[in-house]
Amino acid sequence: MASDRDILPSHVKPTHYGLDLTNLDRSSFTYDGTVTISLELKQATRTISINSKQLTLHSGSVYLDSSKSTVAVTDISYDKKTEIAQLTLAEEIPNEGTASFTIKFSGALNHEMAGFYRSAYKNGGKDDWMYSTQFESCDARRAFPCFDEPNLKATFDFSIEIPESYTALSNQPEKESKDLGNGLKKVTFVTAPKMSTYLYAWACGEFEYVESFTEREYEGRGKLPVRVYTTKGLAEQGRFALENACKIVDYFSEIFKIDYPLPKVDLLAVHEFSHGAMENWGLITYRTTAVLFDEKTSDARYKTRVAYVVAHELAHQWFGNLVTMDWWSELWLNEGFATWVGWLATDKFHPEWDVWGQFVTESLQTAFQLDGLRGSHPIEVEVRSALEIDQIFDHISYLKGCSTIRMLSSHLGVETFLNGVSNYLKKHAYGNATTEDLWTALGEEAGADVAGFMRNWIKTIGFPVLTVTEAPGQITVKQSRFLSTGDVKPEEDSTTWWIPLFLNDEAYTSSAEKVAALTAKESTIKNLNTSHYKLNHGQNGFYRVNYPSSRLTQLGADRHTLSVSDRVGLIADAAAMAFSGAGSTAGLLSFLHALSDEQSYQVWSEILSQLNKLRSLFAESSPRIRDGLTQFTLSLISPTVAKLGWEFSAGEDFLTGRLRALLLSTAGTCGHAAVIAEAQRRFAAYTSGDTSLVHPSLRLAIFRTAVGTGGAVAVTAVLAEYARTAAIDGQEICLSSLGRVREPALIRQVLEFTLSDKVKVQDKHTPAIALSNNSEARGALWRFIQENWDEVYKQLSGNMVVLDRFLKNSLNKFANREVLSEIEEFFRKKDNTGYDKGLGVVKDNIRGNAAYVERDAREVEKWLGEHGY
Repeated sequence: MASDRDILPSHVKPTHYGLDLTNLDRSSFTYDGTVTISLELKQATRTISINSKQLTLHSGSVYLDSSKSTVAVTDISYDKKTEIAQLTLAEEIPNEGTASFTIKFSGALNHEMAGFYRSAYKNGGKDDWMYSTQFESCDARRAFPCFDEPNLKATFDFSIEIPESYTALSNQPEKESKDLGNGLKKVTFVTAPKMSTYLYAWACGEFEYVESFTEREYEGRGKLPVRVYTTKGLAEQGRFALENACKIVDYFSEIFKIDYPLPKVDLLAVHEFSHGAMENWGLITYRTTAVLFDEKTSDARYKTRVAYVVAHELAHQWFGNLVTMDWWSELWLNEGFATWVGWLATDKFHPEWDVWGQFVTESLQTAFQLDGLRGSHPIEVEVRSALEIDQIFDHISYLKGCSTIRMLSSHLGVETFLNGVSNYLKKHAYGNATTEDLWTALGEEAGADVAGFMRNWIKTIGFPVLTVTEAPGQITVKQSRFLSTGDVKPEEDSTTWWIPLFLNDEAYTSSAEKVAALTAKESTIKNLNTSHYKLNHGQNGFYRVNYPSSRLTQLGADRHTLSVSDRVGLIADAAAMAFSGAGSTAGLLSFLHALSDEQSYQVWSEILSQLNKLRSLFAESSPRIRDGLTQFTLSLISPTVAKLGWEFSAGEDFLTGRLRALLLSTAGTCGHAAVIAEAQRRFAAYTSGDTSLVHPSLRLAIFRTAVGTGGAVAVTAVLAEYARTAAIDGQEICLSSLGRVREPALIRQVLEFTLSDKVKVQDKHTPAIALSNNSEARGALWRFIQENWDEVYKQLSGNMVVLDRFLKNSLNKFANREVLSEIEEFFRKKDNTGYDKGLGVVKDNIRGNAAYVERDAREVEKWLGEHGY
């Protein structure tokens, strides 16, 4: 193991934890605990080092099994930076045998969404708390002293004292509940199998649940119970997640050829949560909007989210939990795979949603955006400390990781790929593994050099663009690194990627030899039908394609013969080429100009994403260009807006509803007079108590339009809705809507509201995203952060994931070098530990945005003028 990591000495190795929590004080938010850790002795030592953060360690001792003697702990010292407590022993313990190490400690039930923490919610209209854990990556040490590294796996026994009215949950089922008197009980759980500390979990509170069972029977266990737990009154909203979970547990058991290994599956809705969900083995925790859904009151877009997140976390029960990465540098092994197979399962059970089209539109483009920056990082990147680990839970680990797995599985064949995964899981079950272990298993199954294929994708930064040149009957394809700034230096373009070409079958003539992959910097493919070729068919590869302009025009003309994913890919690639300077923005706009007859939600989403980006980029420097682009956008969408209208018909398909909401929201933002008038009418009725005119899936579109056009009256009404809404997605929709304010006084009001205690820490990034996307509020948001930095840092730095996310979402939309200089100067003298990589992403984005605006402003203005905008 690398010596430059902040890791524990290897004198001892844990094999089992016996953890008992007592004295939960719900007034002072403290608790006491005792942990006894069974150890294998590896080296003679007079000290034992253990991870501990924000805990008070009281006393300890080591019981030596060989001599049946006890050695006391005589001194405890802490290293705050490494989060290691060193316990000095009264005498040296030997270099072999076994022992048990007991520590008494006290901890805090913090309000920072890490360790053992508390979440606020309304219980029958009264303020109350629920309690749960969040340990990934390195916060088990906040809850109990432990060996908090992924490759130090152990089994667990756990017990906790709680009020009689509470339900306690953990990874395994309850073993015993004992009445202690005084309104308390002690709940003990069945021994949990060998796992990493970050996967252990518990929770307690006044819970209820909905329950179902798997269809499959599992040897010795029958049909497995699956439950969704919530606080009181919300359980029925877990029904959709429950239905998906039961099917997905069976599906994964089949495709991985390993039965789900635990006796139960619990999903818990947590009211304050830093991430989307956490895959604790057997007790999966979720942000409420990622697991709860009400058919009558929820926005339909959350349905996709719930189905996918449930699948993603269940995938981890095998890939990540049963087999765990050896060290955090290989986090992508967990997250990239779970993302891919999560979408695979969602597509199986909801094929009508076209989730791969959604993946290409959202996830793939998000990964491209980050990895197209100079300051990106490889998928597999060495990390030293806990704060560095937190910063790689990003779009590279999740979305680029998933995209490369999707590319490889498409090349090998999904069945072959899954067979290799099954072999990998069986070989390393209950242990740890590396990326190379996965490549070995896949290579053996496929009979291919998978490690060779994938090494550069995983180990090097960035991704390629394939530039195509045509000649009669052939094309030449050249690969080079893509940077969104278009200024790749020779030393940055030294990688030769293995690139599966996914050339469509129609491209080959009868005499052509099919080419599976590009393995050199440049290659010529002969005997092609150059009128009907398309690279990266299905958008399965993680690369962009730069076609000759004539070919792009032809593909646009033939777009209705292409899949949704391919149409999205053409638009996204053309936009990326324009942004980097490898293509033309005028060409992009002409390409988009022809797409007003498009019917696909996913394709419209990509079209509008690119036009919104252009409007945002030019808003600061050229309102005239922004307004011209706004008029162009309106001309594109207006026919479809009129066709779709406002009403959802019975039996209407899911994606049509999504398209209606998208186009009405865009029309309201762009000043469509009729849409604004109708949105204001429906908003007025809604806020007066008549909710019948506002379909749940149109709340966001209507609220945004009302806030953007209705001034103080609309803001007051949305704030009132935020305070009273009972819809599980209601507050999130209100916060996103408030970001559309325009008047300086109202922008200030929303900013102050965001920083107030009325907005939970988990949600503060939501209005920040909306304000950052709002060119009239972006500058005020940045000034507010500067003026209130001490308070921002105080509120968000208890969980650095939250602070990093807030800053990236607040600052990355500027296209102004002066603002870039302000940001650099403001943070120059501050301790940026924990969010330094996020700041790097912000700076790279602004540099690229500014360079693009400076280069292409005249071209865009000319095109708009020539086309009457």
